[in-house]
Amino acid sequence: MGAMKKLINDASAVVTDALRGVELAHRGRQRVDHEHKLILRAEPTRPGKVGIVSGGGTGHEPLHGGFVGRGMLDAACCGEVFTSPVPDQVMAATTAVDAGAGVLHIVKNYTGDVLNFEMAAELAGEEGVAVQAVVTDDDVAVQDSLYTAGRRGVGLTVLLEKIVGAAAEEGRDLDALAALGRAVNDRGRSMGVALTSCTVPQVGSPTFELSDDELELGIGIHGEPGRERRPMASARDIAAMLVEPILADRDFTADPAIVLLNGMGATPLLELYLMYGEVGPLLEKAGVRAARVLVGNYITSLDMAGCSLTVLAADDDMLSLWDAPVDTPALRWGA
Repeated sequence: MGAMKKLINDASAVVTDALRGVELAHRGRQRVDHEHKLILRAEPTRPGKVGIVSGGGTGHEPLHGGFVGRGMLDAACCGEVFTSPVPDQVMAATTAVDAGAGVLHIVKNYTGDVLNFEMAAELAGEEGVAVQAVVTDDDVAVQDSLYTAGRRGVGLTVLLEKIVGAAAEEGRDLDALAALGRAVNDRGRSMGVALTSCTVPQVGSPTFELSDDELELGIGIHGEPGRERRPMASARDIAAMLVEPILADRDFTADPAIVLLNGMGATPLLELYLMYGEVGPLLEKAGVRAARVLVGNYITSLDMAGCSLTVLAADDDMLSLWDAPVDTPALRWGA
């Protein structure tokens, strides 16, 4: 196997170096706390507005830092690659965005993330900051995995950050935002597939081996195992592999759906749109009305080839909040 080829200087400084780039690229829109490795809005939190904080290991960009801005997050905590942010980071982000109305943590269901956000919430509470948390666990692929007890938090996290972020912008209180976030989580499901592994810079070799004639169904965003390994198949067949387990897990026919067809980092948009051309008719045939559709790379796994599908049964309030203006480096409309 050849040497790892990546656009980096030092594998141990990837996050630090990337944050310098974020600061330069989005000056005036975002600011970077280099000490704690945080990405924050350039302007302070509006008095009386609930602060929204999320985060996790890096390597999933644009999640979470690319979604810091008006209508979404107030701060993102950037852990090392595929590694949870530590409590001190989360605590620093929480106190930085508190404007007197409390802070909501949006946490993907991975053991390290959950524990470290919980610890930071306790520390913030001791400082008089009210904190609540919403944990996303939308992945239908596996019940337990290498990184978590229960289902993993994946693509639905993007939709939840947008919807809850819009509600926070409207001025809803902390209790209302937590209830909304939990409702979104309850209504959404995701499933993913990998065609290749990814390579963590500090490791220098693929996380797992997958031959040219195989795919991994139900892969996690850190390269953890999925449901099963299958022979490589056509886009039409892979679309069915994604749609069927999602629809088997929940009824999506009663409400309009928000649908995310997400790339894992190394899949061209050409192929993602081709995939949605197969997914869309399958959803329609099953009685699912896709009212809003998002196609692109929004929660990735470094250089993994593959895609994931997320379906959210959205009520009128959620649709309205989805349509509300958003202005972040990775998601922008109506602004």
